[in-house]
Order: sequence, then C-alpha cells, then structure tokens
Amino acid sequence: MDKKKQHWLMPLIAVAIAILVVGLVRHFHIKNFKCIEPGILYTSGQPRGMDYTRLFYKHNIATFVNIRLSAEHREEHWYNEEKIWMNKNNVNYIEIAIDRTERENTFPDKSQQQQFLEIMSSPLSWPVLVHGSSGRKRVSMMAAVWLIKERSYTPEEVFEVVEHIKEDAVTDAEKEFIRALAG
Repeated sequence: MDKKKQHWLMPLIAVAIAILVVGLVRHFHIKNFKCIEPGILYTSGQPRGMDYTRLFYKHNIATFVNIRLSAEHREEHWYNEEKIWMNKNNVNYIEIAIDRTERENTFPDKSQQQQFLEIMSSPLSWPVLVHGSSGRKRVSMMAAVWLIKERSYTPEEVFEVVEHIKEDAVTDAEKEFIRALAG
C-alpha cells in the first residue's frame, strides 16, 4: 500500500475504533448508576434498552421507582418501553413524580416521602432502584429521606452520600432539607 493511502486510512481506522468504543461503553453503562446500600437501594438516571435486563439480573432489582413527571416523558418512548418491560417481567413499578419545573430545588414533599418510606419498609420490595432523568438531584434527595428516616444517618453522613450520587457539592437548600429531615 502506498504512503498516501496509509496517510488517510490510519485516521479513519482510529475514528472507527473510537466510535465503536463509545458505542459499547454507552450500551453497557447505566447512566449515573450508584449503589446506596447493596441489595437494598440503588439510584440511576433513566435506564434504556438492555439496562432493564442488566439491572434485573445483575442486581436483582425487584422494584423500580420512577420519580419523573408524566410531562417529562410525553414525547419520549422510554416510558412505554419501561412500562411494557416491567409488566412482561412481573417487576414492581411505582411512580412518585417529583416536580422539577416549578422550583429550582426539587425536594420530595411529605406525601412522597411517606410513599417512598412505605416501599422501602418492605424487604419484599428490595432491591429498589430509584431513577430520574439524570439520576442526580431528585434521586439523591429521595435517598436522603430513607437514610435519615430509616437508617439513622447523620446529616453530615447524608451529605457525603448525596455528593456521591450527584457528583457535585451539596447546595445550601439541600443541606437545609436534609437537616429538616433529621430535625
């Protein structure tokens, strides 16, 4: 092969390999998946495609808790895919919609907190996966509710878990919410 063909062929091969690697990583990576307590509570962003099967078989997820509003999935196909998969596989599917559109800081209200704590109080529901769109802010606050109310974590311990889930610092509003839970 002459040097001119080699000159443009090598970058083309490198680009093809990069695209393949990115595709495989996205295919086998569940968005923002975090283990809060092994065998009991996990969080993530929106699962898609084969994520449901991987979560079900690898982590034995028994209950999926979707915290997204219906308005967040009207134009998306993930909701129908999710509902069909849950029904087909006899997996518990619960919606606790936390509105993120009206407030800058979106926290579960008392009713949503109580509903989640009821789910978490039954070992038959475990392991539970709580998911939102990104798997960061709303799911971290739902995990905080459980950690404070049922696992007796201190606010400072919960701050660390929330930072792990969000991959970002805890805001002042989040600290206030978490401290009020412990109150």
